[in-house]
Parts: sequence; C-alpha cells; structure tokens
Amino acid sequence: MRPPTLAPLYVGGVQLIAYASRRLLDDTARRDLLRSCSTNVDNLAAGRRTTLATSALLVEEPMELPYALLLLAVLGYAEYAHGAWWAAGVFALGHVGASLLVYGGLRAGRPPPATRSALDVGSSYGFYAVLGALTSALPRGAARTGARTALLALTVRPLLRAGRTFTDAGHCAALGLGLGVARAVDYRSGGNR
Repeated sequence: MRPPTLAPLYVGGVQLIAYASRRLLDDTARRDLLRSCSTNVDNLAAGRRTTLATSALLVEEPMELPYALLLLAVLGYAEYAHGAWWAAGVFALGHVGASLLVYGGLRAGRPPPATRSALDVGSSYGFYAVLGALTSALPRGAARTGARTALLALTVRPLLRAGRTFTDAGHCAALGLGLGVARAVDYRSGGNR
C-alpha cells in the first residue's frame, strides 16, 4: 500500500491558508473572506453552492497542533486503509451532507440574523464522518459496538447542554453519516453487526 499523500496535502493546505490569511489580510478582509466561503444560511439560500467546497478549505484560526495531528492521523489512516478516493468521498459526504442538514434545520427553524450569517467553515464535519466510517476497521463485536456507542455519546453530549450551537448538531449529523458508511462497509464485508 502507498503512504497517504492527500491527507497531508489537505491538512497542510488548510494550515497554510489559515496562516497566510492571518498574515496577509487585515481582520475585516479576513472576516469577509471567511463569511463569503461559509456554508451559512444566507450564502446557501442565495444559491452560493461553491461554499460547500470552499468552507472545507478554511478555518477561523489556524488549527491547534493536537487537532491538526489528529485530523492528519484519521484522514491519513482512512487513505492508507481504503484509498484516497474513499477517504475523500467520505470526507465530502460528511462535510456536504452535514452542512446541508444543518442548513435545512436552520431554515425550518427561522434562525435569528446572527445565526443566518454565522461563520461555518472548517474540517470538523468531514473529520467526524471519516472517524465514524473508520469504526468498520475495528474488530467485530464488543469493540466495534462500544466504539460506535462512545462516539455517539461524545457527539450527542454537547447537544444536551444549554449553550449548544448548530455546529454541535452538524457534528452529530456528520458522525451519523460516517456511521452509515461504516454499516455499509460492515454489510458488504459480510459482518453486519
């Protein structure tokens, strides 16, 4: 098997863009860039579908090293174990799918103006989907079921607190999409437990 190349390029590119935008743009221009690439209600309602791709390339702040390394490890392992197309496809499914589910939920709930135009950029939706999908690589039985249950519990927990945000719902949706992929992988490999 070939070592991952897409994962390091993606994580490095996101970091490079974050550092470059912080260094080269003033706060107002940087905020405008992030807002124009965000998958918020205003952008998607206006038909700016390109934000479904551009929002995955930007982060509000450069990623902290532990998160960047965890993202690299998860995406890199997915690429190593299943191939670059599989990893990229699951990432895109999680990012785009969760973004559209959050958008639909917010549109239905008539959010306040601040939420309609809120920044919604980053890699976390794709990360959660790939993490969920990778549970299919765990041994069948208690280990796989326990990992899936623990991930669900950790992801649902923020939704139960008073200060929850639409991003918390997006993380939960993305994990659900990833777990759906994992179940499909389980079924395809003949181990639908």
